[in-house]
This record gives sequence, structure tokens and C-alpha cells, in this order.
Amino acid sequence: MRIGILGLGRIGAFHAETLSELDAVDSLVVADPFADAAKAAAERFGAEVADSPEALLSAGVDGLVVAAATGAHPALIRAGVEAGVPVFCEKPVARTMAEGVGVLAAVRGSGVPIQIGYNRRFDAGFTAARAAVRAGELGTLHTVRSTTLDPAPPPAAYVAASGGIFRDCSVHDFDIIRWVTGREVTEVYAAGGNRGADYIAAAGDADTVGAVLTLDDGTLAVVSNSRHNGRGYDVRMELHGFRDSIAVGLDGQLPLRSVEPGVSFPAGTPHDFFMDRFAAAYRAELTAFTEVVAGTRPSPCTIEDALEAGWIAEACTLSLREHRPVSLAEVREG
Repeated sequence: MRIGILGLGRIGAFHAETLSELDAVDSLVVADPFADAAKAAAERFGAEVADSPEALLSAGVDGLVVAAATGAHPALIRAGVEAGVPVFCEKPVARTMAEGVGVLAAVRGSGVPIQIGYNRRFDAGFTAARAAVRAGELGTLHTVRSTTLDPAPPPAAYVAASGGIFRDCSVHDFDIIRWVTGREVTEVYAAGGNRGADYIAAAGDADTVGAVLTLDDGTLAVVSNSRHNGRGYDVRMELHGFRDSIAVGLDGQLPLRSVEPGVSFPAGTPHDFFMDRFAAAYRAELTAFTEVVAGTRPSPCTIEDALEAGWIAEACTLSLREHRPVSLAEVREG
């Protein structure tokens, strides 16, 4: 099949490399507002260059990968759908929930599949955790802990446009909690602070946050995030039930040091970058998209899924600002 890629920044170029290695993909067509980025990708992966999204969609592509800036996502998703081309779009759907809801309304009923990029759904550990929960191996769940700790904060310009740590970072935890447990969040309580980069506080954001999510069956989920984790990139999940407890992310590259006498785990080099930690997951995610394009599977992460994670982020952002519990119903109605 022939896949188009819009946006050749860090993640777009990474996707181009991954797609170029998949057996199902015969050729790539790429476009980027920065001509040099498109040219470099074309030379590296043998891709054809289009000078605009319209030209790319007219180049006979079977599927479209959107890795452009967030502000362009709504228009590019719509363009792909209007052209009848299945779309993979990196999260988020749009800058705001109102825009995201508008995108959903515009494409609903089109029959064109759309997959949003939440790569943890394709990680082997999270997949095994979901299977264990669905099989009842843990018994009744009572506690979930989900962690995302970055080794260093992103640049000031990125932070200023990110929408805040809950919308940019924690949203991955929110999505994977829903996906692994199969439950919905009904209420949140969030707290946060700033212990590092001044520009994060200047942007009205926090660099370290925690949130307690109440799920619709009474399970408590605790989410922890920080922009400052000097030992490395730490992504983990614990699930505790009445019968058993399991964890995702406890491998030899866990960026955590035990001080227990005689304990050497973990012994490997700590994870330090999300593309390394989730390289296999990204490959599985794009392989899944080729199956969506081929019509052999439905979208594994729909716009509806992405918006649900977005609503949780909105509730946590409001909870942090007003120092109170916030229900999901409140932010949906607001």
C-alpha cells in the first residue's frame, strides 16, 4: 500500500522510518511546510515529495499519517476523511475539547476509519496487563498506579503551546488506565507544583503533578507525572486486586535504583527516551494502522477514545486550578 505522511518533525520522521520497514507498505508520499524536512525524508526513505496536503491526498495514497503540529490536526483529519482515505493522527485530536468534539461531529458517519496515536495500547506489557484484567486473574481491582516521569522538561516554546502537563503528558496515563481496566473515570482530584524550570511556572503550568481518579466501579487510580526525573524515562503501571497484583515496566532498564542490601535490580542502562522505551509499540501501532487501511480490523483507538482521555485531562486541569474534586460530568457540561 501507499502511505502519505504529513509532518516530518521528530515523530513524523520516526514514523516514516518505521513505515518504510513494514512489508505492507510499498511506497511513501511525504509533505512538510519546511521543504528541507520533506526532502531529507524523501532521500532517506525513497519517498515521493508532495508540496501540499492537497497534492499528497491526490497522489493515490491508501492511508494518511498526520504528524503535523497540533493546530493542524482538525483540518488534516477532515481532509483525509473527505478524500475517503483512512487517517492515523498523533494525539491530540485538536488543541481544545470544543475543537475535538467538532471534529468528531464532522466525521461521524463517514465510514472512513480514524486511528489516534496512543502507542501504549500496543506495548507488550500493557497488552498483557489488559489481558490479565479481562481474564479476571487479579480478582476485583481496588488500586491502579500509573506513572510517567520525563528525564528533563521540554523546551519553553513547547511548554507554552502544550496546553499543560495534564493535556500533554498525563493524558497517556489516562488513556491507558481506561484501556487496561475497561472502566470509565467519574471524578478526579489533582495537585501539583513547580520545583524546577522557571519557564514552566511562567507558562502557568506545573512540572510535577499527581491525581487520584475514581473509576465507575469504585477502583482508585493514582497518576504521577513529572518533567524532572534525572535517572531516566520512567513509565510504569501497577494493578492491585483482591487475588493478585501485577506491574508493567519492571524490566532491566527501569530508571529506579534499589537501596535494599544485596539487591542489584535493575542492572541495565535506564530508559532515557520515549522513542526507545516504546520503539516496538510504535511499530505495532503503525502495523495496526496498515491493517485498518486494508480493512482487516477496526480502529484500535478512535476519536471517541481520544476525547475521553481529553475530558479527564480537562477535569484534572480544573481540579488543580481550583483545589477541589471535579466530576467528569461537570467538565462535559461546561
